[in-house]
Amino acid sequence: MRSVCVFLVALLVTGCSSTSGLQTSEQSFISGNGIVTLIDKSDRDLAPIFAGPLLDGGNFNFAPGKVTVLNVWASWCSPCRAEAPSLEELSIKYPEVQFVGVLTRDNLVAARAFVKRFSITYPTIIDDAILAEFSGLLSVNAIPTTLVIDRSGRLAARISGEITFSSMTELLDRITSE
Repeated sequence: MRSVCVFLVALLVTGCSSTSGLQTSEQSFISGNGIVTLIDKSDRDLAPIFAGPLLDGGNFNFAPGKVTVLNVWASWCSPCRAEAPSLEELSIKYPEVQFVGVLTRDNLVAARAFVKRFSITYPTIIDDAILAEFSGLLSVNAIPTTLVIDRSGRLAARISGEITFSSMTELLDRITSE
């Protein structure tokens, strides 16, 4: 009887832990709360010069000169789905601003379906290794995260979590008028 009890306890303990290290549920990411971090123009750091392959083929090469909105997303992320229509609408409202997505922790089939579902017209980089280049600056700390880079190639703002149309409009109006 004692060996049966020991076996059951061991089964319960191991059943409550993950040995694979893989996290696949939607709850396995850190979700931000939409907080905007705006950096004073005189305190901004240069953004890394990044490049990567695109979801629809070709490559994206960042070059300063335009305000750039870099949005980190995944198709399985609920806040990403919620903000996608606003980001697309903003990309149309601000044709002088470069919008680019960065796909993270996702697969290409699901990502392409996401882009089609939300009629996303701006490019998406499929190599999220570029995000490591932002470490120590305004790093990506949640999914979604949106970074805004000013015309001079300096990190101007970060939205940690889901953006809103009104907060991004206010932010883009401010940064594009600099």
